[in-house]
Amino acid sequence: MAVDLADFGKKNKIRYFLINFTDLFGIQRAKLVPLQAIADMQKNGAGFAGFATWLDMTPAHPDMFAVPDGDSVIQLPWKPEVAWVAGDLAMDGSGVGQAPRLVLKGLIERANALGLRPKSGIEAEYHIINADGTDISDGRDRQEKPCYDQSALMRRFDVISEICDAMLELGWGPYQNDHEDANGQFEMNWDYDDVLVTADRHAFFKFMVKSIAENHGLRATFMPKPFAHLTGNGCHVHLSMWDKAGKKNLFHDAKGELGLSRQAYHFLGGVMHHAEALAAITNPTVNSYKRINAPRTLSGATWSPNTVTYAGNNRTHMVRIPDAGRFEFRLADGAANPYLMQAAFLAAGLDGIENERDPGKRLDIDMYADGHKVRGAKKLPLNLLDAIRAFEKDKVLREALGSEFCDAYVKLKHNEWTAYCKHLTQWERDNTLDC
Repeated sequence: MAVDLADFGKKNKIRYFLINFTDLFGIQRAKLVPLQAIADMQKNGAGFAGFATWLDMTPAHPDMFAVPDGDSVIQLPWKPEVAWVAGDLAMDGSGVGQAPRLVLKGLIERANALGLRPKSGIEAEYHIINADGTDISDGRDRQEKPCYDQSALMRRFDVISEICDAMLELGWGPYQNDHEDANGQFEMNWDYDDVLVTADRHAFFKFMVKSIAENHGLRATFMPKPFAHLTGNGCHVHLSMWDKAGKKNLFHDAKGELGLSRQAYHFLGGVMHHAEALAAITNPTVNSYKRINAPRTLSGATWSPNTVTYAGNNRTHMVRIPDAGRFEFRLADGAANPYLMQAAFLAAGLDGIENERDPGKRLDIDMYADGHKVRGAKKLPLNLLDAIRAFEKDKVLREALGSEFCDAYVKLKHNEWTAYCKHLTQWERDNTLDC
């Protein structure tokens, strides 16, 4: 039985609920609903015009309703009279096939039918920048190698600690906060959980970080590559597969290579097989490809993959095996949709399990230094258009994610690429004005 939102509101002195959904471009949409109306909204949903968001709809489409999932409700620690709750989109009494949260729920059902319970954790990197977005917010954070800089971390203590305190209050189990590899960049980690729980928390985390930064007169960005000379914002996914009860990690095998089961390697084989198409979901913007195909940054390394390879505890590959029983997928970036990112990895991995795909040879080399010596390693797409085209050709992902979603996503992403190509840059003027 889902949480009764009216009862939750009364017990927790909630005045308003944000009934939320995340559209295809990862933009969070919401309506602010007073406590007095939440019971009806939980039953019937809050109405939206789909065309007004990044969904493939027209003004002629009927009302779309976000039906709140009471189990996802989160009271805002920084504004406790308000609660956030994720909604599932419905139209004419049926679920909206292109809705990201419903796409993920469909993949979870598929995993459950195979006796599997996917769990994941994420590492969501972000920059704290000036309110106008022109530079990082800490003028003294200028080291060539600023990663783990204690002083720079503590100069942002008020912001970081408020976010961490909020996660502690919410029971997420945050366990570390650090200054990352780029100037002005931070990462915060919390406990892994079922993939839908992690996706909801990821969506809320982005909203929370931005809101708290704004309350301090600053701005937070998860943009993949906000500054050309600095390391970009990744969103690494740690994923494992458990039995239905969630008690036994089916990816763990003490006798398996690097502590991984045969099933785990088949899952990895699926991710490797579909990697080029996955990039359209995990790296969904034009800017994304300035992170994964970037030259060396100020710190000396991008920490981003550009080839479809995997290794043991080695951060220069697309997939790292940091410990027994789990994978770290390092492809996704800060622009990735919290729901579609998880769904895409599941779609690829479940195909790997069902078809016993071989991930190929593990490469325990420094891909940044010696990657040019590797023959046959697939390259990741060079730009968003290449990724979209790879995604369009992938019939397995299309079947797993649903044709309604795939058609909508591809259409809107092609439109985005076309809009980008129409933009005249200063680089073009500088280099071709006198041709």
